[in-house]
Amino acid sequence: MQNKETQNQKSTMLTFTKTEPPEWLLAFWKEIDDKTFGKGFDCFVEDATCRLGVAEWNGREVIRKNLRAFIDTGFTALHHVTEYWDGGSIKVFRGVVTMTPDDRSKGVVRPVMTHFFYMDEADPTKVRSWIGSVGPVAFWRNVTATGIVRLQKSPRIPPAKPSVNRTIKCEV
Repeated sequence: MQNKETQNQKSTMLTFTKTEPPEWLLAFWKEIDDKTFGKGFDCFVEDATCRLGVAEWNGREVIRKNLRAFIDTGFTALHHVTEYWDGGSIKVFRGVVTMTPDDRSKGVVRPVMTHFFYMDEADPTKVRSWIGSVGPVAFWRNVTATGIVRLQKSPRIPPAKPSVNRTIKCEV
């Protein structure tokens, strides 16, 4: 990691390597997919923060409790990690989550997701901060030339096929 000052702004240069997702990440998603909400959440430090869409949750137990409450709203999730990039102190992944409603008359949706995991400085095996987005989960807006907003079903996107490992450098 390199730090440099650019026009009174501090920037950090990180190298990201595309790899297979680590066990802690797979265990975390499995806890959600299986609706068990157990040891997979131990990847977070006790006072971790989470910004998931519009949600703002502070503390590992609050993150666990609120994800359980969200999942218990009538669907089952199955997370597919399609890309995982390891930047040392920052981990990035993208994927697709298959959301199957308990009410089978409603359709299955597969929104894309992107998540950033900032690792703890004191214990770099634990997540300090999680920032993520998922969606859209149901509809997206289509504004016509006349300004009328039409809601349309979001596209169903199959999981992408994994590609080869590679390394990139980016400035954050």
